Amino acid sequence: MSAAPTDQDGELPDEVTPDWIGPRASEDDPPEPLGKKKPKGLTLRSVTPNAITAAALCSGLTGIRFAIEGDWEKSLFAILIAGMLDGIDGRIARLLKAQSRFGAELDSLADSLSFGMAPALVLFLWSLQDLPRFGWFAALGFAICCALRLARFNARIDTEEQPHKSAGFLTGVPAPVGGGLAFLPLYLWLASEEPLFREPALVALWVVLIAFLMISNIATLSWTSIRPNKELRLPSIALVGLLFAALLSEPWWTLALICVSYLALMPVGIIRYGRVKRQRLAAATAGQTPPEPDDADD
Repeated sequence: MSAAPTDQDGELPDEVTPDWIGPRASEDDPPEPLGKKKPKGLTLRSVTPNAITAAALCSGLTGIRFAIEGDWEKSLFAILIAGMLDGIDGRIARLLKAQSRFGAELDSLADSLSFGMAPALVLFLWSLQDLPRFGWFAALGFAICCALRLARFNARIDTEEQPHKSAGFLTGVPAPVGGGLAFLPLYLWLASEEPLFREPALVALWVVLIAFLMISNIATLSWTSIRPNKELRLPSIALVGLLFAALLSEPWWTLALICVSYLALMPVGIIRYGRVKRQRLAAATAGQTPPEPDDADD
């Protein structure tokens, strides 16, 4: 976008205003002129997704309160509900065409608190506080890495060149998934009551590992990259039904299984994205054009 003309003092003339100031809410949102009059008040369509995000934030923070009381099961359920709400607020916003920069920033703030700060404090109160110094630094590092991961995502919202996203992949482990993975030792402890899973040193190492995965440049699978074949669609539907039944009957073992399955699929995402990169390079070479420049994601 060309710069707006200025007067001799370097200031914008009164009759000239730039078309857009600041980043857009998403790549698909057209910029709105500053001079355009907006209707007064907020519509229900625009309030609904933000209200869901606020509910997710309250649920995540309530998980901290339950952890302070030593009620670990309720604490986990509260943070898991926050994850479920976080998974639908963006989709509802797109469905209602109510995306906004405010909603994007509120969502990132809620994710940082619900999936960064809340898991860090819960794990610290549950186990890490028994490990002097390093336990607190592990929890602190996890919260910071979650915030950095979300800040990186926001900084790239309007970046057109995103090799991972354009191929249907994510960069690093998403914040909600990272929060769920960090709780794996707690899931196993609740399911088996084995003291080993509450060992502070092991929990600290696990938290540091998940924190690294969140800020890494590893290509991870997204919903758009998971496309089962026609032969697997009906079994996939049946598997989802059985998984839901398992969550109701054996929630902690089931959540642990989901975490292990996600980690086992991470090499698949890396391999598939490597294949995409090779295909892009071959296509660019055949067309006598330079390959797409790799950004910090690669």
